Amino acid sequence: MSSIQLPIIRPSRQPWNKNRLIGQKRPLLPRQVWAIRARLELAGNQRNLVLFNLAIDSKLRGCDLVRLEVADLFIAGAVRDRVSIVQTKTGKPVQFEVLENTQRSVLEWVTSPVMCGRKFLFPSRFHGSSHLSTRQYARLVRKWVSVIGLDPCGYGTHSLRRTKAALIYRKTGNLRAVQLLLGHTKVDSTVRYLGVELEDALSIAEKIDI
Repeated sequence: MSSIQLPIIRPSRQPWNKNRLIGQKRPLLPRQVWAIRARLELAGNQRNLVLFNLAIDSKLRGCDLVRLEVADLFIAGAVRDRVSIVQTKTGKPVQFEVLENTQRSVLEWVTSPVMCGRKFLFPSRFHGSSHLSTRQYARLVRKWVSVIGLDPCGYGTHSLRRTKAALIYRKTGNLRAVQLLLGHTKVDSTVRYLGVELEDALSIAEKIDI
């Protein structure tokens, strides 16, 4: 007597990305940057203000941002206006500018009593960790964007990395400059990272008259 094999029925599992926004995180607009910065200044949270300001200026990945040391930015009683670090992901150096507003916030932070004898610019408040973790940083970013009324699902730590780079590209169309600032080894990576499309390319071409 032959037996009939029935198909195996497995319980359905909810897709991991259901009700989530996936893909590249949006960069912040200038007015959104100022809104977050103003709230951090009013709250008097020096560490978070420096973290936010440097995230925008440096265009660093989260893993490099949280590992910044005091000595990277502060030397001989002054804050550097240009900094060079070696990227964790690529092992190659990248430079970034530290604007005047950020310099002031860094100076106030590193000379505060809580930073006395500290090695890392963003020390962790948890025992057993020497500096802020990327997970903690991501939680802070979600909180910041939520406070100004943005959907945290559409933004993340890469939003801060992309913010100034996207603005520079929109104003100049100079992909090579953005590539250098982001520390990308190939311009193709910069194109994908910024989401440059044909429409963008045509808009740039229309401004050039030979």
